[in-house]
Amino acid sequence: MADPKGFLTTDREVAETRPVGERLRDWNEVYVPGSLLPIIGKQAGRCMDCGIPFCHNGCPLGNLIPEWNDYAYRGDWATASERLHATNNFPEFTGRLCPAPCEAACVLGINQPAVTIKNVEVTIIDKAWEAGGVTPQPPERLSGKTVAVIGSGPAGLAAAQQLTRAGHTVAVYERADRIGGLLRYGIPEFKMEKRHINRRIEQMRAEGTRFRTGVEVGRDISAKDLRKRYDAVVIAAGSTTARDLPVPGRELRGIHQAMEYLPLANKVQEGDFVTPPITAEGKHVVVIGGGDTGADCVGTAHRQGAASVTQLEIMPRPGEERAANQPWPTFPMLYKVTSAHEEGGERVYSVSTTRFEGDEDGNVQWLHLVEVEFTGGKLVQKEGTGRRIPAQLVTLAMGFVGTDRENGLVEQFGLELDERGNIARDAEYATNVSGVFVAGDAGRGQSLIVWAIAEGRAAARGVDRLLTDGHSDLPYPIRPTDRALTV
Repeated sequence: MADPKGFLTTDREVAETRPVGERLRDWNEVYVPGSLLPIIGKQAGRCMDCGIPFCHNGCPLGNLIPEWNDYAYRGDWATASERLHATNNFPEFTGRLCPAPCEAACVLGINQPAVTIKNVEVTIIDKAWEAGGVTPQPPERLSGKTVAVIGSGPAGLAAAQQLTRAGHTVAVYERADRIGGLLRYGIPEFKMEKRHINRRIEQMRAEGTRFRTGVEVGRDISAKDLRKRYDAVVIAAGSTTARDLPVPGRELRGIHQAMEYLPLANKVQEGDFVTPPITAEGKHVVVIGGGDTGADCVGTAHRQGAASVTQLEIMPRPGEERAANQPWPTFPMLYKVTSAHEEGGERVYSVSTTRFEGDEDGNVQWLHLVEVEFTGGKLVQKEGTGRRIPAQLVTLAMGFVGTDRENGLVEQFGLELDERGNIARDAEYATNVSGVFVAGDAGRGQSLIVWAIAEGRAAARGVDRLLTDGHSDLPYPIRPTDRALTV
């Protein structure tokens, strides 16, 4: 146990953010560099080393949280990093982007603020990189087997790294021009600077993983050719079909899916554009969808100089305390103020968009909405509550409904889908097609980054078992219905 009295004597502290006026002038991460280190030892000391660490169950990766909290408290950063990497290939990603279900399951959180697990995690890995402790781990020998991984998001990268380290020759196919999937183009720079991805890619290259960008499986290369070339295939293509909003006026210019808008802002940071083809500058912006992607649109619009930003959510505003039907240690739906929301804008709950109105040139100018409420278990419109708000740029951030069906990947492989429209798989993450596996959102549906990494690791073991006649030294995988990863 780190500090036997830590949870009694130390209050919760989280990372310090830069002043709003400062961070809106750049695209750097919002946190004050180095602000965590002076407090993180004491924060790690709040961990109680519970007899039953429910944080393990809250984390799909099964992170060994009490162990690395103890090492962080003692200042043994190298050992803390080793225990962190035992279950997580990319803690610098999760430490910045994960909503921390581990903290929701923290035993201390029953009646006190939970341990700042996420902040401890990111401090450990940042210290490890600074100290040169994150090095390539190439395999001792090659198996002679080859694997193709389709998609370079967190699931694909995790699967590729595990399989490369197991001795297989792995090639990652990415249809975009750079590696990283939604980590690269869906997550704004102010949430995670892309240098974190770049150095992991260099580590993976040094280990032997090969990368093929600008290649879309199903179009640029057929599934048949891919199966001829490789002994196994892992599909980690994500859930990229966005939910649309079929209301009158949807065809007007200025209405875009979030994943049309956000990548262009990131491409500016990559040097591809001087200014983004879609910009919020000087416009009244409306973001439809109250989740994390919506918040990313809000923060991006602020930095582009929007005249106003309004975020709409059809559901009621969540409470600030756990609801009775969301007891500890489940992950509760709580009212959350992200860094983007701290920067301004308005959030409107319990409203539904009824139509868009444009000018004579076909550009959106107004959004018409109406208040809604639950009646008889259904959302119904409240009479007399209709109104319109200015909207010269609208982003749709309403989630995703499945993997891409237009590029032919599903049909060419002959894959079966489950009842939700995701690629079906068994307990080993194998599809109905021999030698073809699926991991992450493509099989699970839209989910969290920790689930993507966990499933990438799990699918890697399934592939390894196939290629080695049933034996694998890779960590035992979760099954699609499991809540934690047993190592």
